Amino acid sequence: MSQEQIKIIKDFLGSHYKSKDEYLFYCPKCKHHKRKLSLNFDKNVFKCWICDYIGKDIGRLVYSYGTPENKRQWKVIAGVVDFSELDEKEEKLTVKLPEEFITLTGKKVKPLSIPARKYLKERNLIRSDLVWWKIGYCPDGEFKKRIIIPSFDLSGSVDYFIARSYTSGSWQKYKNPPSEKDFIFNELYLDWNSDVTIVEGVFDAMVAGNAIPLLGSTLRENSYVFQKILDNCQEIYIALDADATEKELKIGKLFMSYGVDVYRIDTSGFGDIGEMDKETFQTRKKTASFLSLDNYLVEKLSF
Repeated sequence: MSQEQIKIIKDFLGSHYKSKDEYLFYCPKCKHHKRKLSLNFDKNVFKCWICDYIGKDIGRLVYSYGTPENKRQWKVIAGVVDFSELDEKEEKLTVKLPEEFITLTGKKVKPLSIPARKYLKERNLIRSDLVWWKIGYCPDGEFKKRIIIPSFDLSGSVDYFIARSYTSGSWQKYKNPPSEKDFIFNELYLDWNSDVTIVEGVFDAMVAGNAIPLLGSTLRENSYVFQKILDNCQEIYIALDADATEKELKIGKLFMSYGVDVYRIDTSGFGDIGEMDKETFQTRKKTASFLSLDNYLVEKLSF
């Protein structure tokens, strides 16, 4: 515990009183009229005795309810790099959609688009999916006979795109542009006020809905993606491929170490989320298992 930490907490939670080793504040979650949110800085835990809002990391309160300046100060004390400032200084790679890109969002079906539409239909995607994801295709050029799924940053600019072959027998299923991988695919459309699910690929995200695809990467503690999730989410769902259990649990443990509640969605019976229909995914999400640091799923692995 440090006086700097207490000062940050007081800045957004207001007045408090001390009882032995605990500091009592007003709870920002239930907003009870009495100071019933207990913080123990030595144990780094908190609990509201009214709504049972609990956490194993006081930093969770800062990331959930503090001001941007509170978060920045807390990260300095915790030794966490604030990537929001670094991102402004770094020059972003310019990404443009292929010149041959043709949208599939229109109602009129062109003959050249039929193979691409057939492929998407086989993946259980309907027109509303094509419109939401701004999906198109390239009939020729460098990305010939590939589905193009663009990604938009917070300013509405294209910052990446997925190019997936829609013909059978292609030796290279994906052919994506060169770009930094430390970004959130379609961050423009991500709703931080709703449940967020971490998935493996873009087609998995289409099934999961409000999701962040890792695009084959893992999740690093010092990454932009991790910091954004930490700043915005009190809980996170994880639904990676069936053969990525160790990767999934390592990511889960990383979030848990920062006080984020983690729920693991069962993907057994499917190679990945993209093979599920949306109804099946939502059903499994409702029965997602809660992970904790002493959970046997975590303990069985050696990190």
